[in-house]
Amino acid sequence: MKPITSAEFRSMFRPGTRAWHLELRDTYHVEDEDVPFDLWLRGIPDDFAWRKDWLSFMSQVTSAGTQVQRLRIVTEPLSDYMRWAMELDPGNIEAGEEVRYLPRAQVAEHTLPAEDCWLFDDHLLVLSLFKPDGRGAGYAVGDDPEQLNLYRATRDDLWPRAVPYAEYRPATT
Repeated sequence: MKPITSAEFRSMFRPGTRAWHLELRDTYHVEDEDVPFDLWLRGIPDDFAWRKDWLSFMSQVTSAGTQVQRLRIVTEPLSDYMRWAMELDPGNIEAGEEVRYLPRAQVAEHTLPAEDCWLFDDHLLVLSLFKPDGRGAGYAVGDDPEQLNLYRATRDDLWPRAVPYAEYRPATT
């Protein structure tokens, strides 16, 4: 694996590419989200100013022809974090992302990869890295062909089975 900077990561979103994002965790501990998530837990409205950079970037890349897809593998009932993420999804969708959900119980037969990723087209794998406490630790380009094959097979098997955001109704019990 080769660590890359955030700028290098963003440069991979080129017109005409398919950028597929796999999220495997039920809870994230992203530093930029600490305060907004806490506000949401306490029922305090958020102005979402902290999201403007990412959503603006997504709007630019999707307008330029990059197809951005986000698949969340979730445990039901949803964690507080995933319920919050669902409330943020309309912003991602408005910026041009396609967001889908797939309950973890429906993929029990599938060997899931160990880490979240971004898969650009069929050939470029970027892993999302995390510290032991769940904090983000940046990105790294995956260089193992078997690992790339696993992520590609996961995308090709699970994306068509996943439920679009507008249709997803999580189980509550």
